[in-house]
Amino acid sequence: MSMSRTGGKGGARERLVVIGGDAAGMSAASQARRLRGPDELEIVAFERGHFTSYSACGIPYWVGGDVPERDQLIARTPEEHRERAIDLRMRTEVTEIDVTGARVRSRDLESGAEEWTSYDKLVIATGARPIRPDLPGAEAPGVHGVQTLDDGQALLDTLAATEGRRAVVVGAGYIGVEMAEALINRGYEVTVVNRGKEPMSTLDPDMGRLVHTAMEAMGITMVDDAEVTKILTGEDGRVRAIATEDAEYPADVVVLGIGVRPETTLAKAAGLPLGDHGGLLTDLAMRVRGHENIWAGGDCVEVLDLVSGRERHIALGTHANKHGQVIGSNVGGGYATFPGVVGTAVSKVCDLEIARTGLREKDAHRAGLQFETVTIESTSRAGYYPNAALMTVKMLAERRTGRLLGVQIVGREGAAKRVDIAAVALTAGMTVEQMTALDLGYAPPFSPVWDPVLVAARKAVTKVRRSAP
Repeated sequence: MSMSRTGGKGGARERLVVIGGDAAGMSAASQARRLRGPDELEIVAFERGHFTSYSACGIPYWVGGDVPERDQLIARTPEEHRERAIDLRMRTEVTEIDVTGARVRSRDLESGAEEWTSYDKLVIATGARPIRPDLPGAEAPGVHGVQTLDDGQALLDTLAATEGRRAVVVGAGYIGVEMAEALINRGYEVTVVNRGKEPMSTLDPDMGRLVHTAMEAMGITMVDDAEVTKILTGEDGRVRAIATEDAEYPADVVVLGIGVRPETTLAKAAGLPLGDHGGLLTDLAMRVRGHENIWAGGDCVEVLDLVSGRERHIALGTHANKHGQVIGSNVGGGYATFPGVVGTAVSKVCDLEIARTGLREKDAHRAGLQFETVTIESTSRAGYYPNAALMTVKMLAERRTGRLLGVQIVGREGAAKRVDIAAVALTAGMTVEQMTALDLGYAPPFSPVWDPVLVAARKAVTKVRRSAP
């Protein structure tokens, strides 16, 4: 194994090293390049996969056929980054960060060659990794996690080569329900096995029950409150079923939608600070705490929850791109901050829309908050207007103060994006009473006179007033 050292720190030009070539890493590199030219800042980026700057959130829709071509998910190719004077090294994995020596060790995955590259400034954007259960058969052919474009391509290759039409999705969070839809679109019989009592643990159980009922009505077999104990294989070594304590579910393909964890193996080995959820801890400028010249962003970090005041891990492309912009601005000599999140997320399974922002009931209990909850049913349009669709809105408000704490919405067309009203209100620290006066857009094709979110706010005001001493 040959080892060499490249670069140095003696010249006037600084070197920025970026680990990870997707949203946060390449946004940071691109923004830094806008602010500082190649004569001032050399940028070297490492990506172990085959693709850069792509939408991981779009993978289920590519697998399901809504997005016909893989390349439609790619915002910028390696060649386009290189045209902007970014030395992007594909299929190259960083294997070690030497904080004391300000250098990283990398390995070319094609040739096996290794080398050290020094840095003046380092950006860690290593993303997240899918949770794979430590079970017999978890690595068998036909079992797939879905996190990267490479993962999506591998799953599509399996679907094309598989004659059977039975699919089991393990997990019923965002990834699980989206992949259930993708497989239905591909003509598979889909079973979703979920360890929780209801799907979508990001919702309260009463709202998750609405998702369960709707998915069953779509022909999806829902198995809740069930732990997978084994992935069974046939004589050819391929997956043939998954087993729980009570039953077996035949499968020609298995998709793991259990969730993700921050990919911080390198950071942990380098002694960088990690939070309770395993993500890197940064300051408001996205600088790794205690390290002047190291930044981190994307799915490998923990962020501040503005509602609870606690750190949490949320793997979303929206945050990753914002982190990258902040990091690139700071590395490039400007100044920017990322203040935190309120935990907004939307998803869909077939025509069912699912949205949440802020705290669930158990989050509010954990934060020591006293609160009231209300749940209402309304429609997406004026009731007399054609195709008005039902939706259910649940709202949490702090007792006495009336401060909005969280909103969950489950419904059909027009439901999910209404959560943005609540996301803005949460960020602004509004009370439910203040929300009732919001000047929202109205016309019968778009909303009832009282928008469903405001109907919930009005009901919450009444309940908060009754709870006052």
